[in-house]
Amino acid sequence: MPKSKRDKKVSLTKTPKKGLEFKQNLIGELRKCVDTYKYVYIFSIANVRNNKLKDIRNAWKHSRIFFGKNKVMMVALGRSPADEYKENLHQVSKHLRGEVGLLFSNRTKAEVLDWFAEFKEVDFARSGNKATFTVGLDKGPLEQFPHSMEPQLRQLGLPTALKKGVVTLISDYEVCKEGDVLTPEQARVLKLFGYKMAEFKVTIRSVWCAETGDFEQLAEDGAEQLEEGEEGDADLAEESNEETED
Repeated sequence: MPKSKRDKKVSLTKTPKKGLEFKQNLIGELRKCVDTYKYVYIFSIANVRNNKLKDIRNAWKHSRIFFGKNKVMMVALGRSPADEYKENLHQVSKHLRGEVGLLFSNRTKAEVLDWFAEFKEVDFARSGNKATFTVGLDKGPLEQFPHSMEPQLRQLGLPTALKKGVVTLISDYEVCKEGDVLTPEQARVLKLFGYKMAEFKVTIRSVWCAETGDFEQLAEDGAEQLEEGEEGDADLAEESNEETED
């Protein structure tokens, strides 16, 4: 008599216990926040920087912020009306795509929108960012750099040489054009010369109200969210380890 497929044994030895426990704890924390706070806000971040995210956490200690682990957050809230934790929370899950997070707070929509509209900081661009303006360097001495840096500048593509012990650009050099997707070398050069092109910015995209169960979309999902889907989870896993700590 053939063996039933239902009798097939599945080994769970490859599932890290710590990882499973973390996910279960995170689901519990998320649901606890749903029960505790009046509002759940979905936010997205342009040009993620850990230090800026920590500044926000410090300023919003009266609330809770979860960033990363989109799939786990979707499980906690529910993906459909049939399994949602509370009414209409599946609408929140539908928008957990890309580099987005959840803010649980008792602050009103107006308070949240006003605060985050003011929280913007310009930082150095990274590889893969688009140049927001054209940068060109004029030939001549680069006295801000010690002579020991000349080989490094040359490796980055700059036409440099040492003249009487001074790092010198021997010809004009265009670092980037507006709209260019920056290479690692271009991003490094821009940072060395102090050009900032990346703006750290948080956009509040939607809000869910615990009292009424109403879901309101406040901003359209960004193109990067629609393209990335849930691919950002792995890259943001480290930041999620802070989520259960205040």
